[in-house]
Amino acid sequence: MPRPSIRWARWQGVSLIAITFVYFLIFAQFAFLKRLAGLGITDTHLKAVMAAMAMGGILLSLLAPRVTVYESPGLRLRIALTVCAAAAFLILLPLGLAASMAVAFLIGGGIGLLTVTLVTHLRLWLGPGHPLVGVGIGTGVGYFICNIPALFTAPAQVQAAAAGCLCLAGVLCTLQPPDALTNAEALAPPRDTLGFARVLISFTALVWLDSAAFFIIQNTPALKAGTWQGAIHLWSNGILHFAAALLSVWLLRNRGLSRTLSFAFLALAFACLLLLDPSRAVVASVFYPVGVSLYSVALVAYPSLLAPAASTAERGRQAGWIYATAGWFGSAMGIGMGQNLGYVPPAFVVIAGLLILLSGMVQIVRHRRREFIATIGILLTAFCIERTITAMRPARPMIFQTERGRVVYISEGCINCHSQYVRPNTADVLLWGPAQTLADVRREHPPLIGNRRQGPDLAEVGTRRSPLWLRAHFYNPSEVSHASFMPSYAFLFRDRRGDDLVAYLHSLQGIGVQQHLLAEDSWRASSKAIAEADANQGAAIFRVYCGTCHDAEGATRRAWQRSFQRLPPNLALGPYLHVAKSDSTAQRIHRFAQIVKFGVPGTDMPGHEYLSDREIASLSLWLALGVEQNRPTQSISGEIQ
Repeated sequence: MPRPSIRWARWQGVSLIAITFVYFLIFAQFAFLKRLAGLGITDTHLKAVMAAMAMGGILLSLLAPRVTVYESPGLRLRIALTVCAAAAFLILLPLGLAASMAVAFLIGGGIGLLTVTLVTHLRLWLGPGHPLVGVGIGTGVGYFICNIPALFTAPAQVQAAAAGCLCLAGVLCTLQPPDALTNAEALAPPRDTLGFARVLISFTALVWLDSAAFFIIQNTPALKAGTWQGAIHLWSNGILHFAAALLSVWLLRNRGLSRTLSFAFLALAFACLLLLDPSRAVVASVFYPVGVSLYSVALVAYPSLLAPAASTAERGRQAGWIYATAGWFGSAMGIGMGQNLGYVPPAFVVIAGLLILLSGMVQIVRHRRREFIATIGILLTAFCIERTITAMRPARPMIFQTERGRVVYISEGCINCHSQYVRPNTADVLLWGPAQTLADVRREHPPLIGNRRQGPDLAEVGTRRSPLWLRAHFYNPSEVSHASFMPSYAFLFRDRRGDDLVAYLHSLQGIGVQQHLLAEDSWRASSKAIAEADANQGAAIFRVYCGTCHDAEGATRRAWQRSFQRLPPNLALGPYLHVAKSDSTAQRIHRFAQIVKFGVPGTDMPGHEYLSDREIASLSLWLALGVEQNRPTQSISGEIQ
């Protein structure tokens, strides 16, 4: 039976790996960038800040194995984690450009020192037995935590604070030193030994692909909606990441490093090719997390457990070069590709494939001819699919889709009927908020405040309406928005203008959404409206405003049945149970009223902002009574008549 200290050491290693991934992904790649946007640091200033981060990361990655001061692994980890935590908390302050660059350097330097120190001495922190399994669990848990909806969608300040607290927890985790005997535990030799240069090139190409795809998804609304927008997508991504991390452990132990990296490349390459067409984003969302987790486990395991390094110092130097080159240089190049091109060029995918697959090609040809033929077949199939997608793809890069959509918005005269300015301290804030500042408006070139309001304000429409709803509305406005006198713009979808306009409108999302959601949660229909609510009137309102989606014969439901993120429930069979049956009628009315007025964020369900409190209360009463009665279809028809 393993000694308690050794058992604890295993979970120390797993925890430290997970904390490192969460800090880098949630804070360094998400919260930090969102916080910079909130501070008004954009364009060339943003590039300067990110360059400072990369400089700190590369510098500390290369210097950490060579500096002999504070050689204790535990002490170095505590220093690195403390620096990372301090940077996360500092970004909460109102920083200027110089201070932001300094914090960025701390972030990069802290991550560089943390990653290199951790993997160099990871055997200490994982203990004997099956350290590779610990790497897989730590990586999978880290990615899973990052995809928890409450954390992934939290404001930048909350994400930064959470990352800082996790780093402080990591400091506490390292206070108990691991058992020194675990370092002497012999590890099984790797199944195949690749040259270090090939390993370095392979990891760099994989990180490059990953970073490019990540940036493109994050900055293309149509792709983001089909990959990691909404709780269902996020939970699915977390589960896929965890499962792929465990699969990577099995592949590394039974098929070796070269095969694992090859499978990771095939998954990422297929995802990048699928991302050329937004309609295939859902399929890409399966391959992308699998490829990322496959190589991420290897990225941690190779320098710490699998590399044929003779000493700890040599492992440290190899780790430094891998994370400086693959981690920081590869990431920067991938993001640059995403910014400048907006897609991953097929030629780059082919080149990356040759570099990665070539390392194991000779062995496969000699000993695994069937696998070699299958690999070639997969590559040729992917290439043919990519050629087909490219022929269908708009000529200009996807990254400029929102910019083109803005031009369509102006040229079609949308500015004459719709404003883009939520007036502070007015009813606008609850209906269409959050409110904007004049500084936000002035950053637009040109500002699109609007001439008058024939229709709703659109400054934050991306938070209230899904891409599918926007598209359906352009095809037939009165069908999805009762009594709308807006004309049909279906003709825009004969070419790419319609998709561009939808992408632009969906991109109109401010940074104060979470605060606005709190205001929505606190909203209540007036007591007078609830007292005057009429269930029969609610049934009639359902037919007019809701039946288009929530009735089996509804026009919108039938026209767009295969396009919904999730098919709307058929309320003609009994209202969808958004509330527990144990709730009181008043509680049900309140919950349904919030859904009717504001919709369900992250789904295709819109709000009905123009309904009066009494109309909302009547519809909510009808829905609430339906939960109690579980009314069949006939009773609904009778009440409507």
